[in-house]
Amino acid sequence: MPELRAGPDTLRGLALRTLFPGFAGTQVPPARLGRLIEDGLGGVVLFGRNIDPARGDAGIAELTRRLRGYRPDVLIAIDEEGGDVTRLDVATGSAYPGSAALGAAGDPDLTREVAASLAARLRACGIDINFAPVADIDVDSRNPIIGVRAFGSDPYLVARHTAAFVTGQQSHGVVATVKHFPGHGGTAEDSHVSVPVLDASRQLLDHRELVPFRAAIAAGVRLVMTAHITVPALDGSQPATLSPATITGLLRGELGYTGAVMTDGFDMHAISGTVGHAEGAVQALLAGVDAICVGGDSTDPELVETIADAIVSAVETGRLGFERLAEAAERITGLSAWVRGGDRLCNARHEEADPRPNADSQGDASPVPAGDGRSNRPDISEPAEVRAARRAVVARGDVTLRTAPLVLELQDDPSLAAGHIPWGIGAPLADRMPGTVVVPVYESGPPARSVLARHPGRPVVVAVRGVRRLPWQLRVVTEIRAMRPDAIIVDHELSDPAQFEEPYVLTYGASRVTAEAAAELLHPHAADRAGAGRPA
Repeated sequence: MPELRAGPDTLRGLALRTLFPGFAGTQVPPARLGRLIEDGLGGVVLFGRNIDPARGDAGIAELTRRLRGYRPDVLIAIDEEGGDVTRLDVATGSAYPGSAALGAAGDPDLTREVAASLAARLRACGIDINFAPVADIDVDSRNPIIGVRAFGSDPYLVARHTAAFVTGQQSHGVVATVKHFPGHGGTAEDSHVSVPVLDASRQLLDHRELVPFRAAIAAGVRLVMTAHITVPALDGSQPATLSPATITGLLRGELGYTGAVMTDGFDMHAISGTVGHAEGAVQALLAGVDAICVGGDSTDPELVETIADAIVSAVETGRLGFERLAEAAERITGLSAWVRGGDRLCNARHEEADPRPNADSQGDASPVPAGDGRSNRPDISEPAEVRAARRAVVARGDVTLRTAPLVLELQDDPSLAAGHIPWGIGAPLADRMPGTVVVPVYESGPPARSVLARHPGRPVVVAVRGVRRLPWQLRVVTEIRAMRPDAIIVDHELSDPAQFEEPYVLTYGASRVTAEAAAELLHPHAADRAGAGRPA
């Protein structure tokens, strides 16, 4: 079908309003994308490739202004979870602790503050929607995609922090997106590369996966993102994204959610490698979804045209009801109206209720005992994200460095959700302790013992973020500890503390701010000079 220039109120305009593609470049968006915006495109999604490190937030703000030059009410979204998943800080690592660190800090009020701080920054950059928080539960340690992105493994802890994050973010006029419905944490695979199966009974779903989503709905969340996973207890054949039983039946019917629903990225193999973008969009709309996230790898406006054509054709042939498409488009229009003013203030006044009956109000139990090793500095005038990072980071044993160390950073392949982001305690330690040597260690590279042999006499720090998933990293840690029992292990992901003998540090994620908090524990006397724990 040839490209038709038409306004947002035509059938094609309604179809476009359900689509949220990405694009390439950090400057002026492609002219064809601009025409799609003028014709009714619902929104665009920014990724790391759209961020110019030299210009930072000022460059993002300029880019969003140019996008709105095509149509003022176009929605602009980003995937800024903090922790391991960041776009704003793609060149440096996140200035915000991720979900696992916030869960470990154990204070939903502090989580709300961090979310509000992040939202204020997003708002200043001209961003309307943030694809956060993650409401998945860290159930399966084999899961290659959730893990540290979850607030924890207890459904009620996750629910409290999810609701707090929603409230904090939306209080600053940024749409919160609770994801990945109905819960991706209990799978052992990544929907970027397969169609994972969540093998849980309906009763277990009710008491585990669905608890945080109920809390988010009670907190007034404006957007729910679906998971490309199959849940036999709900629908034995269709991924949740394409399942009427899951979206219309469960989310809208049983849970009573009336807001907008968006898919996870359609470039992920669970969709692109099965039904494909165009057919997937039609099936998602039929299931009750309102917005299609075209995906991070999908930057060609031609693909957007193809998807829109498929939606238009489905309506014209009677496969997709016009009322269903109009309803979806209206929900996206409603999001834009909320962002521009609307009922945002009312939503910000939602009181977040603890989803657990008879729960006390003393905050969450920390996943590890606080002991003397937790950084318990008083909360003074520092940003919430710094206070949260310091409360999350835990040290056991004597981790104090008195001379510049050798830092071995065990490199893993980052998840497809996070991408390649700087991580590790090496850089902040080198800032604090001139002369620090940082050496990356790879599974296929020289053995760690040869690196140790080249730097005799130095204290040794081993930074890891894959020990519970990658056996080779645990073997390397064991080998180093056999040679240097005093080596300090710094875990930037999630591990069972029983895997490590003291001394060790847990940071609950690979954000820059938690790495700086860990560096402050290892070399506290440089705090005034280096400003450790504070975002650069």
